[in-house]
Amino acid sequence: MNKISFKIGLLFFVAIFLLESISMFFLHDNIIHSRVHDELSALQTRGNNHREILEASFQEETIRHIAMMEARTDTQVILTTPDDGIYMSSNKVTNEMKKILKGTPRSVPHDGLILEDDWKHATYIASISPVVIDNKVNGYVYMFQSTQKIKDLISGLNRHFLLAGLLSLLFMMIIIVFLTRAVTDPLIKMSDATKRISKGDFSVSLPKLGKDEIGELGESIKVLASDLEVLKNERNEFLASISHELRTPLTYIKGYADIARRADPASPDRDNFLGIIFEESVKLSKLVKELFDLAKMDENNFSIEKEEVHLLPYFQSIIEKVLPALKENQMELVLSCQSELSGVIDPIRFEQVILNLLDNARKYSEPNTKIIVGADTVDGKLQVIVHDEGKGIPEMDLARIFERFYRVDKSRTRALGGTGLGLSIVKQLVEAHGGTIEVFSSLGVGTTFKIIL
Repeated sequence: MNKISFKIGLLFFVAIFLLESISMFFLHDNIIHSRVHDELSALQTRGNNHREILEASFQEETIRHIAMMEARTDTQVILTTPDDGIYMSSNKVTNEMKKILKGTPRSVPHDGLILEDDWKHATYIASISPVVIDNKVNGYVYMFQSTQKIKDLISGLNRHFLLAGLLSLLFMMIIIVFLTRAVTDPLIKMSDATKRISKGDFSVSLPKLGKDEIGELGESIKVLASDLEVLKNERNEFLASISHELRTPLTYIKGYADIARRADPASPDRDNFLGIIFEESVKLSKLVKELFDLAKMDENNFSIEKEEVHLLPYFQSIIEKVLPALKENQMELVLSCQSELSGVIDPIRFEQVILNLLDNARKYSEPNTKIIVGADTVDGKLQVIVHDEGKGIPEMDLARIFERFYRVDKSRTRALGGTGLGLSIVKQLVEAHGGTIEVFSSLGVGTTFKIIL
């Protein structure tokens, strides 16, 4: 997880560093441009001010006064004649200044212009303002300022930007450390939880991680751990039940086969032993078939082929198959179904559902009781009920009767040959039809299974 922390931190750092670098570059460039522009504008404005004074009073005293004022500043003023002769200078005229003077354009606007603005390479920045009296140019006011001042200003600005950049990087790294920790700590806890889950420890607990995506992931891991724990327990119960269910008939088969093998072939008990072996083989074959069906359902390899079925003759054909067993138990079966009623079902699979429910009703009902099979449409849905007047199911067992191998009365069910898989198969077949099955029961009154398709 340290790798994730490093990657997230590095990603944050690169992203913020690039953003800050680009922002500071443009800010630095704009500030420098603005400061240089301000210096050039101020120089030109200063020259225009001197020009206005000279245009108002072009006298020796005024010229000398201007020279005296500029001599005490960081700028220098030069007044030239119209033919480029130097009339006045507040300080010594250098060779660099002479070069600029020689480069004066022929036509200069009255508002003046900037003659030199290359502060990076030139010694001076300079401006020119013409002195116009009675529509005649009497001279030119040149203003010079050393570029060293601008360079010092930019140098100071660079130092401030460097300091600000270093402080920003420091604060950025601190923030990234805390931010990365805030993001990765929940991931580390979830990673530890998943490692424990992978080792079979499903008793994981995670703190409240908020309502964002990380919080949802944490909740999903807790739900996964809970579901896996349930599956583990169900698997253990399932394997224990299978081993028990297989052991019982195999024990009978092995024991009676051994007795029959050693018994006298003419002994009447030998046929009885072989009959028991046959019965147990049938039970074992039924159990394996039901397990195979459940396995196919779990793997979604169990196909449902629906078709429209006329229900009255369909249920009558099913009832004919169970009538002999019901008559043997002195039980009555009543069918309630309208003659025109039809439904879209898989006739083979749905027959398995009804037969299972009828078989359960027969096994857990006493003689001289009634079983009712009813079919009708309610709110546009097909509703099928199977009701018996048997012993009923305790309320505490109702929620679990569809679980595999679950028995309400284990000793009685085993005596009746049940495997505890019938109702589980019924539920999965009904759900494969896109329907639901519910059960209602009262002790001593009876049980009703309701299927809604």
